[in-house]
Amino acid sequence: MTPEGFAARHPMLWRLAAEGAADGVRRHGLLAARELAARAGVALPDVPRRTALRFALPDGTPVQVTDNAPLSFAKLAPALDDGLRPEAWLAMLNDRAFLWPDRRLAARNLRARKRLGYRSEWHGFDTLALLAPVWDRAEIAPINSGATVRAPARRGLSTFAPLATLDWERWRRARGRKAPDKVKEVTIRGGAPEAGAALRVVEPA
Repeated sequence: MTPEGFAARHPMLWRLAAEGAADGVRRHGLLAARELAARAGVALPDVPRRTALRFALPDGTPVQVTDNAPLSFAKLAPALDDGLRPEAWLAMLNDRAFLWPDRRLAARNLRARKRLGYRSEWHGFDTLALLAPVWDRAEIAPINSGATVRAPARRGLSTFAPLATLDWERWRRARGRKAPDKVKEVTIRGGAPEAGAALRVVEPA
């Protein structure tokens, strides 16, 4: 897989962010939760967050790390492979920035945000401009890796597939399902510091 090949399939990538967060993306890029917390001098434990965390970066940029309420350790534990414990899975999530290849995949998340009173905005990124500089750290997943609602999908070390070494057709059939897997998440380990240059759409959610 090449950046151009993936961008041809998914020309735009999307995320839901706190209202006003676009300014922070333009200044600092799109960063993983742990990196954001570290820059603010805050330790981010690998435990469920029932409410959003709010703090500021050294230049005064406000930051919000959203809750991960859809993730239940009790439901997650029996769905983990490769000897992983829930804390290890949450550490993997905290070390990644997440995007959707289609806004429709975020519908449930958006409803939950509104129910909890979060004021949100859509960020749309040009896929090629965003991923090409971080291609060695870009991944895809066939599941919503941060949720265990209903019957949680199995997950493990191979859930996040590196795009740089991906065989597309083999990945789509890897889990042996009758229907081929589809991209549900695009992740970047650590984040994309230059993401502001790829930001094309900012609009209310």
